[in-house]
Amino acid sequence: MRIRSLLIGLLGFAVSVASAETGDKAYKVVNEDGTIYYGDSVPPEYSDYEKEVLNEHAVTIDRIEGRKSEEELAAERVAEKMRRQRELQLRADKALLATYLSIEEIQMHRDRRIELFQAQSRVTELYLRNLQRQLDKLQREASRFAPYSSDPDAEIIDPELISDITVTKDTIQRHEGNLAKFQNEEEIILARFAGDISRFKSLKGIE
Repeated sequence: MRIRSLLIGLLGFAVSVASAETGDKAYKVVNEDGTIYYGDSVPPEYSDYEKEVLNEHAVTIDRIEGRKSEEELAAERVAEKMRRQRELQLRADKALLATYLSIEEIQMHRDRRIELFQAQSRVTELYLRNLQRQLDKLQREASRFAPYSSDPDAEIIDPELISDITVTKDTIQRHEGNLAKFQNEEEIILARFAGDISRFKSLKGIE
């Protein structure tokens, strides 16, 4: 079998050299069994294998990749993801070193950002207390009317009062969401600056 394959390869090689001398491309392909194919075109059964492009002296001048397995494709995707991560980290490192000269500068920038979120939180908390007092007042007033009053002779509540209670509740809910957002963003900022400080120490060799 190997002798037959070798003869086929030599015959194809002679043909490929002749083709190369006329200016046509010649190819060399080796399959998984070690069978070598030479020719001026690639048969369908060899299309999935790596191909060598030969010149008129039968010297390899180019390579054409064969069809890759799922494992190879998966490995390439992982390698590309790691390459991108390294590139992004390099850019982030350059920006970090270009922005700050010391850990103290990072901490000062962090503290200014945190003060902004804390100020927003304090204003929102104050507003929420006022809204809650307003809601308590409206609900006490509503308790004198049906259907909230236990008095069977109580008057039906004014629809405008119901609307005021609903609007106040909705406003409270919205600002409670804003407060939670401010507090969450504060935690994110703290974590990000902690990471920046740690990376800055690593880049500068600071213990």
